[in-house]
Amino acid sequence: MLDRLRENLRVVFDRDPAARTVWEVVTCYPGFHALTLHIVAHGLWTRDCKWLARLVSHVGRFLTGIEVHPGATIGRRVFIDHGMGTVIGEHTVIGDDCTLYQGVTLGGLGLASKPGKRHPTLGQGVVVGAGAKVIGPIEIGEGAKIGPNAVVIKDVPAGAVMVANLARQVDKRDREREEKAEQLGFSAYGISSDMNDPVVKAIHGLLDHTVITDQKVEAILKKLEQLGVDCAEERAAGDRFDPGYLNKIVD
Repeated sequence: MLDRLRENLRVVFDRDPAARTVWEVVTCYPGFHALTLHIVAHGLWTRDCKWLARLVSHVGRFLTGIEVHPGATIGRRVFIDHGMGTVIGEHTVIGDDCTLYQGVTLGGLGLASKPGKRHPTLGQGVVVGAGAKVIGPIEIGEGAKIGPNAVVIKDVPAGAVMVANLARQVDKRDREREEKAEQLGFSAYGISSDMNDPVVKAIHGLLDHTVITDQKVEAILKKLEQLGVDCAEERAAGDRFDPGYLNKIVD
């Protein structure tokens, strides 16, 4: 345990230029306090002293504003900077040399796709920015960076940089685009229309054009049917489109 404490002290000086003395870190750094108390709480948890482990965890939350479930597995040289409002769930696994900032949530899903696993796994050297939410039994690859306020609900490959969030209210044009994308099998809302990315804008432009074209074709077919023309074959013909490829290039 003393080795872990020394490592946790050294990592503060390595990653926080504001740290000046050991005494300052020991007395004034809530991230250091939270990790120290978690060592105790996790040890009790693994020894089946569940209530006492939760009590130690609760005291740590009261003192630091950082909530770490005693069941969480945290590697060596992890650094929690500031930390207020950070929540780390029971089945979370945090690899060595990770860095978390304030307001981070490593949360779980009630209906887990992996039995007994509801919270994320962070590989070595992952950085999670302030306010980011990493939700569910997903895996974040080694060296990945999660931007501030990002919402991550899918696996992240090693070294990737994840930015932006998922939640947005759609207007009529967005709903039409989404409906067309679903017909084509394309996950349009894996990307957001307000992202300043020319590829994203181009894809949304193509989807918008497709919606308008479909509306025009439908109007023409109705007119022809009113004139007695059988358009059943034209209606049955499907578009030749590879949604898998489009999903792959924008995910």
